[in-house]
Amino acid sequence: MPSTHKKVIVRKHDRDSISGYVAPANFVIEGKLELLNTSGNVVAIDLHEIKAVYFVREFSDTDLMLRKTFTTRPRTEGLWVRLKFKDSEVIEGILPNDLTQNPNEGFLLNPPDLRSNTQRVFVPREALASLTVLAVIGSSNRRRRGGQQDARQVTLFES
Repeated sequence: MPSTHKKVIVRKHDRDSISGYVAPANFVIEGKLELLNTSGNVVAIDLHEIKAVYFVREFSDTDLMLRKTFTTRPRTEGLWVRLKFKDSEVIEGILPNDLTQNPNEGFLLNPPDLRSNTQRVFVPREALASLTVLAVIGSSNRRRRGGQQDARQVTLFES
């Protein structure tokens, strides 16, 4: 494993959790999560067993995502999504607007409260019953509607 590791808490479908470290660039290899547990052993966990992987500041299992939904419309740019797990639990988060940035095996999202212990959440596709896009949050650099066209701009394909 690389020298830079991120602290994670892996929640399984059977409500069991495992704390450890993952490589941020490639933590999923051949359908398995590669985890260096707190004992120093490398463990490969099948994604079918995992409900979610929480990237955390500290190994505190008590406050994993106290707030699971946004109280108001988020300001962070991206896709505001609602994830419904197969056990009917619902969480919301922000996905990058470019879905090619997500791993093929699942979704890596920012949680509603970035000041809590959880910084990011990885959810395998197999753990989800549904994913709903609630809104597309754009940047503050929006186009002006009905504004004057720039005279310096060359027009193409004008008939």
